[in-house]
Amino acid sequence: MLVQYVAGVPDGDAASALAGAVAAGLDRLPLPGSGATLARWQALSIAGGHDLSFAKLYEGHTDALAILAELHGPDIAGATWGVWCAEPPGPGVALRVAGNGRYTLSGRKQWCSGAAALSHALVSCRDAAGRRMLAAVSLRQPGVEVTNQGWHAVGMAGSASVDVVFTDAQAVPVGEHESYVTRHGFWMGGAGVAACWYGAARAIGERLLAATHAQTSDRNHQPDPHRLAHLGNVDIALSGAAALLLSSAANIDAHPRADHCALALRVRLTVEAAATTVLAHANRALGAGPLCRDAHFARLAADLPVFLRQSHAERDLATLGSQLASTGASPWAL
Repeated sequence: MLVQYVAGVPDGDAASALAGAVAAGLDRLPLPGSGATLARWQALSIAGGHDLSFAKLYEGHTDALAILAELHGPDIAGATWGVWCAEPPGPGVALRVAGNGRYTLSGRKQWCSGAAALSHALVSCRDAAGRRMLAAVSLRQPGVEVTNQGWHAVGMAGSASVDVVFTDAQAVPVGEHESYVTRHGFWMGGAGVAACWYGAARAIGERLLAATHAQTSDRNHQPDPHRLAHLGNVDIALSGAAALLLSSAANIDAHPRADHCALALRVRLTVEAAATTVLAHANRALGAGPLCRDAHFARLAADLPVFLRQSHAERDLATLGSQLASTGASPWAL
């Protein structure tokens, strides 16, 4: 099981941890909407509680496997995959048909997590008609330059999300144009990222729980009422997020071909808010000690705010509000 695997892997070496998980077959998670979405999210949560840079690479790799299964892409034994589909302003990456009928990629792709360590990637691109496409590309071939540009973060340093430059690199289209974003699994995968965030928030909350339990069990010391109040706030945040993750996983499995945009946004935004709350209260309750003397806690505390910015904040809130307003139907009945 993944929990037993990560328990024996030192945090901080995300690439080696991913390679080991793939070699052990721990990347073959249930597909989203297959009837075991909760089990998939539980694995992502375990990864997040261990090390968020590893979780970032593990989530990307397992998401790639789900995309490839849904869009009937290539199945390459032993490959470690990234999903590089950020679309910041700029020319992006072009997919073209070469004279021999093969496809090539050219252009600069930003935010390529794990680029130096992965073997393959799914890359969003544009064809000659300007349509959005997805292509599978080997990263170990001429025409692929993994730069050291674009990433200077302290948090999530192990994910190394650098720029990659493609110059006529051979690639294979995956699916039809637009199918990456129109497929049923798109929003299911987007919701799964929140399980990584939740796992880290839970680990931080459990550090506070353990410290508070030790304090209240010591008969020579009076319980700190402020720490107890912080723990209460953490419990509210994590319990609410966990309940939504549980119900959402069940909803996805019951309706695997539904449009889960609103569900995914609600899950992501709720877990983001809960993780932010947990981090703030744990830091205030525990003080500088764990941030300076507990390497695991300190790494989670540094990584989590960076990873949470994969959320689009108010933009996602506005999209969720638009989804609700367009139907006018209340989703809040018990």
